[in-house]
Amino acid sequence: MIALAESSPDATLAAASDLARTVVLDLADPGDVGQHLGAESEGEPVLTHLFECTRAGYVGWRWSVTLSRAEGSSEPTVNEVVLIPGAEAIVAPPWVPYKERLQPGDLSPGDLLPVEDEDPRLVPTYSFGDDPLDADAKAQVRQVAQDLGLGRVRTLSPEGIDMAAERWYAGDGGPEAPLAKSAPESCWSCGFLVRLSGHLAGTFGVCANGNANDDGRVVSVDHGCGAHSEVKLARKQQPIPVPDHVFDTLTDDELETL
Repeated sequence: MIALAESSPDATLAAASDLARTVVLDLADPGDVGQHLGAESEGEPVLTHLFECTRAGYVGWRWSVTLSRAEGSSEPTVNEVVLIPGAEAIVAPPWVPYKERLQPGDLSPGDLLPVEDEDPRLVPTYSFGDDPLDADAKAQVRQVAQDLGLGRVRTLSPEGIDMAAERWYAGDGGPEAPLAKSAPESCWSCGFLVRLSGHLAGTFGVCANGNANDDGRVVSVDHGCGAHSEVKLARKQQPIPVPDHVFDTLTDDELETL
């Protein structure tokens, strides 16, 4: 039985399910076309018939045949035939641009990852946000900045600093990492912590303990690990002292008399 949409369908097109099935069978094997699932009105006078797809690997997909009818004509016309996914179909995940899919460590030697000119994480070093809108003026100002030896053309914007801080704080170098939760002390009191300068100085530093897991990495001051500079072992945790060496002074003759 045809399941009609709420909008009033064209009666002639709604009754043309056999025509729609014939069109599908011209493109697919009979074993790939299942029962008629219903019809959906696309407006006057356009209607789409749906058939179950029984092809292996296409569970939940449907054959879709859209019909229309010219004004004053009683003959349906086939507009298109496509295979579409239903609500229960397995489909590919939504497309994510490659820049959003990249993770730390994905770049290989020789790979390039250019930064967009309007990246909100960066602002011009020479004007800090007051970048000329005109492209030629922007190029001239950048050339002057280079000639004056100002170094970097762009630097982190306040938004870029906040994004980095949030990412670092929520990562393995933050206070919620399992290593930090089991640490006896925090990094702020560790002698191996090298503080960052600038806006992040009060929150982050770099670990300089070659024996620590975080050596050379950015850590928050409330992070921590078992390699803290002031950590002490309890007496029962200390290694057992090695006894002094025993010197054997017996000669072969003395050994025979024993």
